[in-house]
Amino acid sequence: MTLQNENTNKINGSQAGTVNLSDLNFSGQHWTSVKFSKNILMDALVKHILGLMQYGMSDLGEVLEVVGQLKASDEERWIRAWGAVAQRLQDRAEKAESTDKRVTASTAYLRASTYWRSSLMFFSQPDDSRMKDYALASIKCYEKYLELSGYPGEYIEVPYENSFLPGHFYRSPVAGDNAPLLIITPGRDTFAEDTRWVYDGAIRRGIHCLIYDGPGQGFALRLNNIPFRHDWENVVGSVVDFALKIPGIDPSRIGLMGLSFGGFLVPRVAAFEKRIKVCIADSGNLSWGGAIIGHLQKISHLQPHELPSEVSSLVSDYAWKHGVPNSVKDVIQALQAYDNTSVVDKITCQTLVMDGTAEINYGAAQKFYDALKCPKDYMLFDETTTAQSHCQMGGYATATEYLFDWLDERL
Repeated sequence: MTLQNENTNKINGSQAGTVNLSDLNFSGQHWTSVKFSKNILMDALVKHILGLMQYGMSDLGEVLEVVGQLKASDEERWIRAWGAVAQRLQDRAEKAESTDKRVTASTAYLRASTYWRSSLMFFSQPDDSRMKDYALASIKCYEKYLELSGYPGEYIEVPYENSFLPGHFYRSPVAGDNAPLLIITPGRDTFAEDTRWVYDGAIRRGIHCLIYDGPGQGFALRLNNIPFRHDWENVVGSVVDFALKIPGIDPSRIGLMGLSFGGFLVPRVAAFEKRIKVCIADSGNLSWGGAIIGHLQKISHLQPHELPSEVSSLVSDYAWKHGVPNSVKDVIQALQAYDNTSVVDKITCQTLVMDGTAEINYGAAQKFYDALKCPKDYMLFDETTTAQSHCQMGGYATATEYLFDWLDERL
């Protein structure tokens, strides 16, 4: 990979979120210049969902059909469009299953599950009945997919305080009797199941995987009403305890990976949880809360009705996921704890920091890497890899290859 910076021109789609490539002066630009929405999060989520195509979790026409119905920062259009295609696919899968067409049923169930989850990724109305209905529909479809396809995944519930954290354990079909384990932590907006490029790459290489939705994430938030917490070592400690009861896992070879916001959370775990042999932060961030606070302080004087729609949606989402009142000031206060500056020197395990030249907050991962005192490596994806976007969205195949070539020698 070439280590160089990249400055791309921002090209937005139309108000409805569609992209007419003939209107884009795409010659000489990198693919990250194409935007599916004026809303940064919506654009990123569409690219992530497109990236799941190679695993059969989405299909090009289905995704672009939804894109054509979107409007920047409009949560209602988002959930309706994804929910509609998810329902069509679930209906198709159920019909196929009823006539014993197992392969058709399994593939349709898998995409339906993805789109049910997708419908909730840009929707912050916890009291809306669709929140739980669509979450349960996604779970039902995914479990049907596992049952019919034979993919080596098993639903799990990790005991956590007075509740549980839902997830899956993927047993590698090519692992030895005493194999390593990779625990995967998702980000703020996607679900554990969406880290397929990691767990699929792992089990193909003899590494078992455990994925989970922690507090504030995925199904743990939407079904169990568990909000985020900053001291993530108290989350992963429970996950490791659970994992060590699973037969066939080598307790001396446990890796921990976090993606996006998860990439900020897992280094704190490594600082306190010494059963972790290898930590992977994708991408790293020393003070995630500080970066967000800096942006929010600029508009903290505004009343809720004065906030731009994109900002209002963002604040609402943060307030819900962190379990605080829906106000800029309350969100700022909640985020102050999300700073690893005081604990980074306590990390002693081998640590990999992944980064991309088109990262949203480019430079943050490098700063985190420089602060580490442990054995460490820095992996920067540039435009020659086409995996330079946030958490390698759009370049999952390449990211899998680089990641596991590195991990193979260390776990």
